[in-house]
Amino acid sequence: MINKAPETDRHPTEAEISTELSRRRTGMSFQRTRMSADRTLMSVLRTSLSLIGFGFTIFQVFEKAKDANLLTAVNAPRNFGVALVLLGIGMLALGIVYHLQFMRALRRTRAEMAAEDLVHGESPFPPSLTLITAVILLAIGFAAIVNMVFWT
Repeated sequence: MINKAPETDRHPTEAEISTELSRRRTGMSFQRTRMSADRTLMSVLRTSLSLIGFGFTIFQVFEKAKDANLLTAVNAPRNFGVALVLLGIGMLALGIVYHLQFMRALRRTRAEMAAEDLVHGESPFPPSLTLITAVILLAIGFAAIVNMVFWT
């Protein structure tokens, strides 16, 4: 909203309008950057989910085949499944760390610019649902690897 002086009916100058529009555009660019960081984390999440799921599935198929005496003492598929799950967990952990560092820096920059009145800072900058989902998947990945390594 363009600020008018309350005691007068003065209209904003062209420079004031231009400054206000610039502040709004900059504020929207922060929101776009935040959403872009979420999309990046979502792509890491999808890839990690695929690795964890595929690794766990390979592991389970070959464990069931071994239990049914279709295979005898074959550890390569088991090791490959464990490796895929570990790769998925590692990738997801690094993605979460990168996302947290990036968002912390983005929030700091936004706060500095809002303090200098260069950007509107009234809109919320909520925690990311994608980040919450990534942390839950990381816990599931740890549960899967514990199950694969210690309870079979």
